[in-house]
Amino acid sequence: ACPIRMRGRRSIAGRSEEIIMQIEIAVLSKPGGRERNEDACGYWTSEDACCWVLSDGLGGHGGGDIASKLVVSTILHGFAAKPLVDGVNVTKLLDQANSTVLQEQKAQPRIGDMRATAVVLAIDSKNASAIWGHVGDSRLYCYRSGQLAVQTRDHSVLQGLADACKIDSESLRGNPQRNVLLSAVGSDEEYRPTVSEQPMLIRADDVFLLCSDGLWEYVDESMMLRMLAASSTLQEWLVKMETELLQRASKGHDNYSALAVRLSEDCSGNP
Repeated sequence: ACPIRMRGRRSIAGRSEEIIMQIEIAVLSKPGGRERNEDACGYWTSEDACCWVLSDGLGGHGGGDIASKLVVSTILHGFAAKPLVDGVNVTKLLDQANSTVLQEQKAQPRIGDMRATAVVLAIDSKNASAIWGHVGDSRLYCYRSGQLAVQTRDHSVLQGLADACKIDSESLRGNPQRNVLLSAVGSDEEYRPTVSEQPMLIRADDVFLLCSDGLWEYVDESMMLRMLAASSTLQEWLVKMETELLQRASKGHDNYSALAVRLSEDCSGNP
């Protein structure tokens, strides 16, 4: 696909000038070893603002695929109607997704236990900034200048133990209790989103990755970085990570999904 072009401004030595930024996007979503893919992802773009969303319907509750699709559609429709890139709006979008899933639970009691994770990235071209929010254990990463600059922290029991230094952070991968979440979309009591406190100024060559636990369980951050450096496109990067995942995963492994976003300054001079 052709890169998305966004227009913004930057100030250098007190002088304001227009910049045009290109955004490369790649998408991967597969059922893995399961019969049904309960992950969902999507994005909405314009010259001024863009939004990406990924959601993992929680297995074992029933209706996970419905919940994840509701999360993605609700957030994207809400952002398109009001494309503001700030913490208040991202929080409202996640709240709307939670309310929508709760309403659907009441409307269809047979799937009354459906839940989902959510991770959202929004970028504002005018201010060259990004903000994100998440619920559950789907993650957002940002790689900058060959290093991991941002990694969200899971809303899970194991993440809490890792934060308290009671287990090694690497123990989050492959642990049978890894999927015990402390926050999920589709819950009154256990819905506690985390949204970045302030926008991050973006740079050319920043790479963002939104992914479900079905990917990050098998591909750690150092592997992600090495494969990114060895890839000429984001789609190639996702394929490399998928190949690694399939070599490591056991039979019946989880769905896996990823949205990758790379920023670059457009120096073509085209209007």
